[in-house]
Amino acid sequence: MKSICPYCKSKDYSIQYPTFDIFDNHYEVVKCKDCLAYFLTPNPPEELLAKAYDDSYYGGAEDDEKFEGFIEEGLNYFRKQRAKKVASLSKNMGRVLDIGCGNGQFLEQVQLFGHIEIFGTEMEGGSAGRAAKIKSLQLQIGELKSDDFEDNYFDVITMFHVFEHLKNPKEYLSVIDEILKSKAYLVISFPNIDSWQAQFFKGKWLHLDPPRHLFFFTPKDFKLLMKQRGYELVEEKYFSIEQNPYGAIQSWLNLFHKKRELLFESLKGNKAYVKQISPFVLVVEKLLFIGFTPLFILLDVISSVFKKSATVEFTFQKKA
Repeated sequence: MKSICPYCKSKDYSIQYPTFDIFDNHYEVVKCKDCLAYFLTPNPPEELLAKAYDDSYYGGAEDDEKFEGFIEEGLNYFRKQRAKKVASLSKNMGRVLDIGCGNGQFLEQVQLFGHIEIFGTEMEGGSAGRAAKIKSLQLQIGELKSDDFEDNYFDVITMFHVFEHLKNPKEYLSVIDEILKSKAYLVISFPNIDSWQAQFFKGKWLHLDPPRHLFFFTPKDFKLLMKQRGYELVEEKYFSIEQNPYGAIQSWLNLFHKKRELLFESLKGNKAYVKQISPFVLVVEKLLFIGFTPLFILLDVISSVFKKSATVEFTFQKKA
């Protein structure tokens, strides 16, 4: 059966290169000839996606965090920086919605900067269970739907590395169009399929993350798409210590293993995935991660100058 583009539902595409997921399922990365999105063929079935988002992805419901302690501490620093930016966009008041809010800690940080009502959506799982413990967070578990909120309701909407996971991304953007106030802001980040990392590592690039990442737009094509929807680009950011150096390190390691993302899964505590891997190998990979991070930070500085870093973050303002 012919695969369909997750964004525009076209069946007309060109094959780019092969890839495989952590379950050893094989795909082709293809490019839609209509909307220019990149996506996986065959389209991952629902039962496979359910397996990909089990507790090993979210972290068990009894755990406080998704990653090991020192990693989570680093991520918390970046959450605070994003929270400060988003609070500033909302003028330290109003309503903020984070789509795919994870454990809710980002929104909790946002609220520290002013009189801000915080809202989040998250799929059922360990992260949603942790987010539900935040009393001030108005949490919706499940997909974002058109009747969930009033029109012109939010001052800022955020999607940090969530867009590429969506099974109905075009519908999500339509809902955002309705519930975002005029002159309000959308902050969105996702992997850069036009990056040097993507072009070099191809199917072994960390940020492909099959089968969870269902589609990708190049930054150029996405900016045009949002302009057509009535948004003005306020800021674009390519440099990311949080995402890009690690993406390079794990992608290099993927070149030397039949299984992908060994270091990433071990840092999440996914013992089932790495149980057949020598502990010595995992220790060496962690040491390489620590030792080579400064080099890859420098490389990301260079990549960002050319807008070729592994991820991108956009801030858009709705015109009307």
